[in-house]
Amino acid sequence: MTIPGLAAARLWAAMRFPYLATGVFGATVIAEPGSGTVSVDEGWRMHADPELTGEWTAAQLGSVLVHHVCHLLRTHGDRAKLAGVGPDEASEWVRAADAEINDDLISAGLDLPGDPVIPRALGQPDGLLAEQYYEATRAGKGPRGDNPRRLSEWLDCGSGADGQPGGDGGLPRWQAELLRRQVAQDVIAHGKQPGAVPAGLLRWAAETLSPKVNWRRLLAAELRRAISEVAGAVDYSYRKPSRRSAVTGDVILPALRRPVPEVAVVCDTSGSMTEDLLAMVLAEVEGLLRSLGLARRLRVLACDTAAAPAQRVSSARQVTLVGGGGTDMGIGIAAAAALRPRPAVCVVLTDGYTPWPSGGPKGMRVVVGLLGDGAPDAPEWARSVRVHAA
Repeated sequence: MTIPGLAAARLWAAMRFPYLATGVFGATVIAEPGSGTVSVDEGWRMHADPELTGEWTAAQLGSVLVHHVCHLLRTHGDRAKLAGVGPDEASEWVRAADAEINDDLISAGLDLPGDPVIPRALGQPDGLLAEQYYEATRAGKGPRGDNPRRLSEWLDCGSGADGQPGGDGGLPRWQAELLRRQVAQDVIAHGKQPGAVPAGLLRWAAETLSPKVNWRRLLAAELRRAISEVAGAVDYSYRKPSRRSAVTGDVILPALRRPVPEVAVVCDTSGSMTEDLLAMVLAEVEGLLRSLGLARRLRVLACDTAAAPAQRVSSARQVTLVGGGGTDMGIGIAAAAALRPRPAVCVVLTDGYTPWPSGGPKGMRVVVGLLGDGAPDAPEWARSVRVHAA
């Protein structure tokens, strides 16, 4: 069963909030007849009652999609768990999370059906976080209300907003994190146009993308150094004759050639790795290579004790991380060196608990990102950077 007007609603949302379009189209919408509500789970799946949404305009359904995407972008489910929100407090938390979202999005054109929660309804000022609204209402500093549906009659928001147990499946956490980062980049890009993006979303995007630890600078420096050494290795080649050959008769002169570096990333997908940290670092590598103009030359190999076939990707969101067994990054490095064309630089992302080859591969520089504070040292023949959890 389909949701009436879903395509029109997504189009409205993408046109009215273009910086959130990636998130709106990245979420799966599932029809749940008889539920009487619209909710979202932590796997980026929205569950909607077609009878309910059929009563709404494209702008209203599109606004609900944007609203729920913002719950996921701001990780309200995870934050509810950290705040100790249980089943009895879930409705209060959702109202606080709604207030965090709605305070500036409604003024930007969000057209939610019913009577959506805004900070003023909680007796609080705009611009606060869900945790602040939640604590204020629980401390009696604002109206709580015995019936949370009095302020918002059309949804309960679901586990993606309140963190309560929900259905398994949907988007893996590491892919969801990459999706969040992509939306944050879109928000920052649109924010360069005066008045185009609400201030609350700009703050969220800046906090999501801002470097918190120095390993990003170190990794950027190592990558740039390795790539610049290869890119600067100008040599002569007969594949393209020199323009001076026209005046030398039968003598063919070689032309100078500056190679464009190919980059491979070997991802440790053994059982000791966490997908969240690996996805975070993979996104950083993608961003660094994109800044160098090399993102379209990125090849990724998942490796535990065997290397999966290389995936040529233009975005880290396209990567499939397979594995889960033992660890041998030497196999991954050898597989990267065997690629054609041969990578000039190989980035290895691992927790360090792996055997290493006795020496580095010839003709390919290796940069190792050691994930976690307790990761063992990398071999001396490789450049290494310690990657700390943000």
